[in-house]
Amino acid sequence: MKKAKDVKKKKQKKIVETSSEPETSAADDCEEEDTEDKEVTPESLSPEELEKLKEAVDERKKLIQSLRGKPWPMKKKLVTLRESQEFVEKYEGALGKGKGRKLYAYKVMMTKKWMKFQRDFENFKTACIPWEMKIKDIESHFGSSVASYFIFLRWMYGINMILFGLTFGLVMVPEALMGKPYGSIPRKTVPRNEEASAMDFAVLWDFGGYAQYSVLFYGYYNNQRAIGWLKFRMPLSYFLVGVGTVAYSYMVVIRTMARNANESGVGDDNSFNFSWKMFTSWDYLIGNPETADNKFASITTSFKEAILEEQESRKDDNIHLTRFLRVLANFLVLCCLAGSGYLIYFVVRRSQKFAIDGLENHSWWERNEVNMVMSLLGMFCPMLFDVISNLENYHPRVALQWQLGRIFALFLGNLYTFIIALMDEINLKRDEEKVVKFNITMWEASIYNGTASENSTAPPMSIHPADIPRGPCWETMVGQEFVRLIISDTMTTYITLLIGDFLRAVLVRFLNHCWCWDLEAGFPSYSEFDVSGNVLGLIFNQGMIWMGAFYAPCLPALNVLRLHVSMYLQCWAVMCCNVPQERVFKASGSNNFYMAMLLVILFLSTLPAIYTIVTIPPSFDCGPFSGKKRMFDVIHETLESDFPAWFSKVFSYASNPGLVLPFILLMILAIYYLQSTSKSYKEANVELKKKLQMQNEENKKKNKRAALKAQLDLEEAIKAASQATEQHKNNVTLQDLQDIERQLPATRAPVPRTHHHDIPGAPGYLPGFAQQSEPRMYRVLSLQRQ
Repeated sequence: MKKAKDVKKKKQKKIVETSSEPETSAADDCEEEDTEDKEVTPESLSPEELEKLKEAVDERKKLIQSLRGKPWPMKKKLVTLRESQEFVEKYEGALGKGKGRKLYAYKVMMTKKWMKFQRDFENFKTACIPWEMKIKDIESHFGSSVASYFIFLRWMYGINMILFGLTFGLVMVPEALMGKPYGSIPRKTVPRNEEASAMDFAVLWDFGGYAQYSVLFYGYYNNQRAIGWLKFRMPLSYFLVGVGTVAYSYMVVIRTMARNANESGVGDDNSFNFSWKMFTSWDYLIGNPETADNKFASITTSFKEAILEEQESRKDDNIHLTRFLRVLANFLVLCCLAGSGYLIYFVVRRSQKFAIDGLENHSWWERNEVNMVMSLLGMFCPMLFDVISNLENYHPRVALQWQLGRIFALFLGNLYTFIIALMDEINLKRDEEKVVKFNITMWEASIYNGTASENSTAPPMSIHPADIPRGPCWETMVGQEFVRLIISDTMTTYITLLIGDFLRAVLVRFLNHCWCWDLEAGFPSYSEFDVSGNVLGLIFNQGMIWMGAFYAPCLPALNVLRLHVSMYLQCWAVMCCNVPQERVFKASGSNNFYMAMLLVILFLSTLPAIYTIVTIPPSFDCGPFSGKKRMFDVIHETLESDFPAWFSKVFSYASNPGLVLPFILLMILAIYYLQSTSKSYKEANVELKKKLQMQNEENKKKNKRAALKAQLDLEEAIKAASQATEQHKNNVTLQDLQDIERQLPATRAPVPRTHHHDIPGAPGYLPGFAQQSEPRMYRVLSLQRQ
């Protein structure tokens, strides 16, 4: 028994020692470990051996985590992984048995559960990313430039969901649930002369009738300071939500730009680009054939992008002809921009005349002429810009940026032309409002005088809200114009998608075999996805949302619906109707160019809204700010009514221009200082990278010289070794020849006879001769050891 225990202990010690070296070949020790592991029980181990076993378990865990980076064959990795997992599962649970080891077992169990929770949570987060697989599929077939549009669309969808939550939860729902119901006051009632056509489809399509007198627009909201049993401050909430949506948009856009800048870093990482793509592109965890096909297409597309980048970097063209063509292209673009701006201004002024005459007396086109002209310009002008850009011969990424800038200028010019014309219409509405306000005063006076003259003790005459005259609510008019513009732009986009992409693809697909020429290779062929036009459409659509959301709280909800439908419809269209671009290029990794344009349009779209809020008085009989001189007076009213007197004084001092202007100046100086510091840091990083590249080149040269020297030394050593071997062979051959010569018989060659005259008795002895020595022959070696 004693001997058996000793043998058992030795085996246990052997397992502990061998298990602490996991990088040894597991296939060689597999059978030995299996036989030994069956005999080991942690209860029989000493404390020192137990500590060694714990260290061995930890080493195996570390090996499992770092196994993917080991330069081993896949078979060895799999065998090592399986055996390490078996070792950990066997001894990790067994180490927790016995007295004083429950805490260790509990820690091990909680560690496993925490790791499993983290892994499941990461998978859950990945699964919760909307449309991730659709975008990956598009990226694998069309490249990162097309995928960047859909990533940007998904980001815009998230932003609009937040804006919709703010307006819906803090403006529309409180007014619908706690405000006065429909028909209680004139601003919430359809006028009597419009009741007959209030439910017509044409009227509702233009957002008139019952749609106009609803929570969708500014004019429906009451100016009552507190509503409902919660005493909800409706005017204050309306104003703060309008300001908060803009502030949130600024914050999230700037934050996204900063994060993208941090992720992109400074400089490029194109060293050994093709080598990295060749040896590290494939994902060995793919187990689905369809996913493997997508990955193969993605790798192929990335190689096309890299090859194009390399070709464009080495291109050398005629610089004078290129400059002339680029100047000509810019001149043509400026002509197009000027013509589109004049056309929009002309159409808006014409629509104002139609409005004065009465829209019901004109056709559908004349009523919607402004929206349709703006949508058509946004559809055809980018195509014209794309044709003009072929003259410039830019890199595809640079050409995309120029195209985006030109379409940006087009949309911005059209939008501001529309706003300028809209401001003229607002002034006309305000003039009309003064006349209506005077007439309402006279009408109320006449009613009062008529009832008072008949019977002074009679109760006041009740008038239905639909019969009370009201003024033109210019805020609702502005909101209606933006909603119509959004709807017409959306319908134009979808119709263009169905006709320009789907029907074109159907004709090319089914008429190609019976046509005179190859429709797929020639005209019309399959269409390519227009990245620049779609991106600018998204950006300016969002700009109109920011500009008109204050006057139409329904705009964020409409935009969420539009983006949701656009994601599915455009994903289907790009996979079914479009083909990859001939010049596939890699998009910017950070997409900060898109964000920069979005920030510019955010700033430019909030300027008209801020101008109307600060300078133009609100309408006297509609909206939450009616009866006030300016819309922002609701802040002063809240401070005076709901806060102590000292707080309102502090706020008034803080809002004094004498403090605000120095604060703004200080912020500008701080921004300039930070920008200069950031620029210096970037330049220092670029210089450091250049030095590192130069040092790398020097190291390469040194290594090359050392390799050449080692090669020469090796050649000399090989030559010396060959010579020594040959000399040794020659020496051995000479010795053999000498031995053979000694063993040969005397008759091999005639030997000259020698007479020894000085030896008595010898042949030819002659007395009196002196003794002479016989001459000897010595062989001189022709090969000497060097």
